[in-house]
Formats: sequence, C-alpha cells, structure tokens
Amino acid sequence: MTTRTLYGYWRSSASYRVRIALAIKGIAYEQVPINLAKGAQSGIGFKLLNPQGMVPYLIDGDAGINQSLAIVEYLDEVYPEPPLLPQDPLGRARVRGIAQQIACDIHPVNNLRVLNYLRGPLAQPQDAVDTWYRHWIEVGFEALEEIAEAATGTYLFGDTVTLADICLVPQMWNARRLQADIARFPKLSAIDVRLNALPAVAASRPERQPDATK
Repeated sequence: MTTRTLYGYWRSSASYRVRIALAIKGIAYEQVPINLAKGAQSGIGFKLLNPQGMVPYLIDGDAGINQSLAIVEYLDEVYPEPPLLPQDPLGRARVRGIAQQIACDIHPVNNLRVLNYLRGPLAQPQDAVDTWYRHWIEVGFEALEEIAEAATGTYLFGDTVTLADICLVPQMWNARRLQADIARFPKLSAIDVRLNALPAVAASRPERQPDATK
C-alpha cells in the first residue's frame, strides 16, 4: 500500500493548493506540520528531505516532490480523476497561465521569507509590510478580474475545478486575512464563494488543519 505524506504549514498558500488537489481527488495522506513561524523549515531534518527548505513537500511512496505546481501536476498525471487540466493543449496552456499569474507573480513577493526580510534587515514597520502585501495582491487581482469577467463557466476556466482555481482559493484567503480591498474584484469573489462551497475545498481551509493556531 502506497503511503503519502504532506509536509506543510496550515497558513502556507502553497501547502493549501496541494491540500485542495489531494482532497478533490480523494487521495488519503498524512500531514506533517512544519512550523514556518518558528523556522522549522530550516531544521536539518527537513532540509535533508528538501534542500530548498520550503513547504509543501510531498512523499508518495518512494518519490519526494517539492514545489506546489509540480506536485499538483504530478498528482494529476498519476491520479487522473478528476482531471485538473483541460484535455486540449490550448486549454492547458491557459489554465497554467492563470495558475502562474498567482503562484509565480503574486505569491512570491508576499511569502513569509520576503515579509521577514522587509521586517528584519530592511527594518520596515508592520504597517508598511502590510501595505506592500496588499499592493501586490491588488495589482495581481486587477488582471485576474479581467480573466474572471471573460469566463463563461462556473469557475475560472469552465465548469470544473482546475489548477487555476486551486491557486485562486488560497490567494483569496490571504487577501481577506490581510484586509486587501477585494470588493474591487466581484467576479473573483463570486468564483471563490462557489469554490469554497465544495466540500473538498472547504475541508482544505487553513483553519481546519490540525496545526492551525489563532
């Protein structure tokens, strides 16, 4: 029997993406919390598994995989039902493009190590750090809102959940947590509401994870 272990953190957007994918596909797994707030990702034990020292990290049998988009695409290839990417090349490219707008453009400038660098070596006050965070979310959401306005289906791309939606949900959660002005993005907000109504997505929410703290 194949065993699967997800090393993650309850509030990590990237871990959140992988949890959604696993839940949608009905894949059982064990969670091992890596407390980013306490620097556990830099511990020797974890870095022996993942030299990058970042979450998520998935072990599936004998395979170890890092980077959330790579993990989700691996899951989609090995456990193909339900699919998270369209069947046609153009559709796959468009879904990947949306996912990368979030995971490669919005999220990296707002992840914990960047915010800690702003607070620490650059000595920025917390209100300036929060302003930075909200600015880059709102700039990124402006383009995504145009995509959502053009969408003709239930979600960001069609009527089934795709990799694009899996990336959207955690970013919307973070936007609300940092009080970004998401009222400016009604289409994205409506799609997010529909996604969070799905049991698999709801079960993956950060506050429902075993390592969640207030």
